[in-house]
Amino acid sequence: MEIDEAIRESDDRRLKTKYNNAIYVIRRALALYSVEEVALSFNGGKDSTVLLHLLRAGYFLHKREQSHSNGVLTDHEVAFPIRTIYFESPSAFPEINSFTYETATTYGLQMDIIRLDFKSGLEALLEAKPIRAIFLGVRIGDPTAVGQEQFSPSSPGWPPFMRVNPILDWSYRDVWAFLLACKIPYCSLYDQGYTSIGSVHDTVPNALLCVNNSSSSKEKFRPAYLLSDGRLERAGRAKKFSLPVCRPAYPAVSNGMISVDSNKNSTLTATVLGVGDEILFGTVEDELGPSLCRKLHSIGWSVSQTAVLRNDVDSVAEEVERWKSTNDVVFIYGGVGPLHSDVTLAGVAKAFGVRLAPDEEFEEYLRHLIGDHCTGDRNEMAQLPEGITELLHHEKLSVPLIKCQNVFILTATNVTELDEEWDCLIELTRSSGLLVLMEPFVSKRMTTNLSDVEAAQALSKLCFEFPDLYIGCYRKSRVAPLIISFEGKDQTRLESAVEALYKKFPARQISEAN
Repeated sequence: MEIDEAIRESDDRRLKTKYNNAIYVIRRALALYSVEEVALSFNGGKDSTVLLHLLRAGYFLHKREQSHSNGVLTDHEVAFPIRTIYFESPSAFPEINSFTYETATTYGLQMDIIRLDFKSGLEALLEAKPIRAIFLGVRIGDPTAVGQEQFSPSSPGWPPFMRVNPILDWSYRDVWAFLLACKIPYCSLYDQGYTSIGSVHDTVPNALLCVNNSSSSKEKFRPAYLLSDGRLERAGRAKKFSLPVCRPAYPAVSNGMISVDSNKNSTLTATVLGVGDEILFGTVEDELGPSLCRKLHSIGWSVSQTAVLRNDVDSVAEEVERWKSTNDVVFIYGGVGPLHSDVTLAGVAKAFGVRLAPDEEFEEYLRHLIGDHCTGDRNEMAQLPEGITELLHHEKLSVPLIKCQNVFILTATNVTELDEEWDCLIELTRSSGLLVLMEPFVSKRMTTNLSDVEAAQALSKLCFEFPDLYIGCYRKSRVAPLIISFEGKDQTRLESAVEALYKKFPARQISEAN
């Protein structure tokens, strides 16, 4: 079979893995259902084109195994009998219709053309045909993919059938790698800059593929397979406006915090979360949490909560969900990696109600970092929360920082690595406004040998006089002096509070801390 041969001759290890996984799903479905009980939903797009040829290969391998012919069968001896469903829409591109009918003729598809809406059409089809499972070209990242697995029953309220998703874990890069490696014909719109095709009313060429040509008034676009960032595949899914598609690039709207006037005397709050059973067991002393608190303090942020969480997806999800809505930013560290105990990314995804999806750009960074050990199919670090992840690039970092809306996921495992990540984050902040840099806190510390009871009343009154300052007390031990800590952003107010403290206590009973 030409598809199977092309993949076996390819040097792309990732593509081979994706192909083998998809073929496994297809052959498993063909073992569970008879050919009369399955169907293919085909719409002429790139994903369903990939699915069609995977099904052709999967059916050939399935049939060969049944016949025990050890590869004697040829493509011509194995006709493709799987019923194909095409929902024809009056708003479809003419090129899509033409490609669909040409494909049906070329490969001898038994095509049912439905001109009703998707749900009504399915109900009518399933009443007339004994179909129990439908192969779909759904990929993670598609709007309809949320909650689906490779085998997923239809949603409540829909006619009952099994949704089979062989390419659920494929990326945009995987789709084009397969089409190009196997030299498969695809709809001509993809050579005109379209990267994701809907209807004629909501689809335009992807502006990221626009070629500026001053000598011609007509806009030109590069082919879809040249789009470098697959996460921007749906950038052309927008209403058509009278404005030209090729227009000056405007700064992207950050999906994080809203800008705050740093001149206002407001305080932004952050939560710091660590993930690690080793910290809770007392095996390892947590140094990153206190260090991160000091760093936030240095840019004028107030840390409202710190916590160390178990290596448990639900524990991470619960805390992130709680604090991301009540604080301006959440920082989380630990539990990021490919081990079974590394649950941070999954927890963050669950907190936002999304699923983990393969990120081809992040995987490329990991591939350069760890070489051939990164095969793509089982690398959990290459899966990021879908639809909410932003990669923050810096030349000093081997892999980008990970930002999910107002949650920053740090990969540092020690203070030295944290210092490097923090310095890069601050540099990125100055150029793109990721965080608001506030006036840093100033502090003053005094000591006294008075007992807690003797100091309590005077300090309570001081707190009422200076409500804009944080006035705290602590002892390093019961026999050590009491340390009185003043924190605030107004140096004058802080000095006034210290002067008032001297008045409340005799000078001999209070002094500056070293």
